[in-house]
Amino acid sequence: MLVALVLTAMAGFAAAFILPWAFPLPSAAHIHLALAIGIMPLILGAMTHFVPVLTRSAAPQAGVRAIPVLMLAAGALAVFSFAAANQVYYLAAFVALVAAAIFFYWITSRASGPLNKPHPCLHWYLAAIACLMLALAAVAAMALWPEQRLALKRLHLHLNVLGFVGLTAIATLQVLLPTAVGRFDPQAAARLRQDLKWALGGTLLIAAGAAWLKPLAWLGAMMWTVPLLRLGKTWLALYAGEIRHLHGAVPSLAVALTGFAATLLFGTLHAGGILSATGTAHAFILAFLFPLVTGAASQLLPVWARPGPQTAWHAQTRQKLGLAGGIRGMLFLAGGVLLGLGWRGGLLLAMAALIVFLIQLTLAARKMPDRNGELK
Repeated sequence: MLVALVLTAMAGFAAAFILPWAFPLPSAAHIHLALAIGIMPLILGAMTHFVPVLTRSAAPQAGVRAIPVLMLAAGALAVFSFAAANQVYYLAAFVALVAAAIFFYWITSRASGPLNKPHPCLHWYLAAIACLMLALAAVAAMALWPEQRLALKRLHLHLNVLGFVGLTAIATLQVLLPTAVGRFDPQAAARLRQDLKWALGGTLLIAAGAAWLKPLAWLGAMMWTVPLLRLGKTWLALYAGEIRHLHGAVPSLAVALTGFAATLLFGTLHAGGILSATGTAHAFILAFLFPLVTGAASQLLPVWARPGPQTAWHAQTRQKLGLAGGIRGMLFLAGGVLLGLGWRGGLLLAMAALIVFLIQLTLAARKMPDRNGELK
């Protein structure tokens, strides 16, 4: 299922930017193609992989594994609603809210065992799911307070991109990049414990500032810089050599952190009324999500495709998917920043990099190991 969610995310990303050229879709439709169909189900699916690892517990039951699929259905319903100009998105938000609440309960149950000392990354995941639930509740609030619709729409956007996606991604990066390098980060757990308050507090202030009181957004952005600077400083001290490589998952994941910092600035400028919501969302998707997902897929996809002992196929597939990972990441970053600033040519840079990765993905999938892990 995780492999299918990665492929669905790639298709959603591509469709979000290709379909508007052929069909007059409203901006909400193609943004939700990338976020609600692409990244939201993939994040929840990835959590079903990481939560058992972080809690040293068994794989999730079938009902939990079905939640990302339910989220995908809700996302598809939302995209249809915006494309058809109806209000079915209220139903989509309700379905997603129920699914998110169940998922929140599942993570809590895994982290609350009497002999279990949960990894601090789990607290970031819980905070991210809570932000998602608040963002979905804001959709329902639009029907109750139509005079606050624009403010609630902004609240919904920032709670999703900085809260749900941002908190999940920054927490996971602190575990995933050292794994990709092959060297432990001894400060990761302590940093995650100390920095959640800054990241979550910053997210809530930016969201509230975008909705109602603009100065709060600048304060929230300053709070977010604390964990970002601490993480960036640590990575440069421990992994500078690997980050400068042209190939592999590591440089792509490092670019994702840079892209998040850039889109944090874009989000704050949007909250201040300087940049449009569409430009901010485009910058977030291209400069942050594209290098994040392609970098994470380069590292994790072989494990998800063939769980169990690592074989020569796993190493070769990582090498194929990570080819030119650093270059690809820089193209995503440049394309996202330029598109966010209003230059549509930035989209061509990002789409070229995405097409190359899809070709790499196709070529890597041509050789699959047999049940014994031997290459066919």
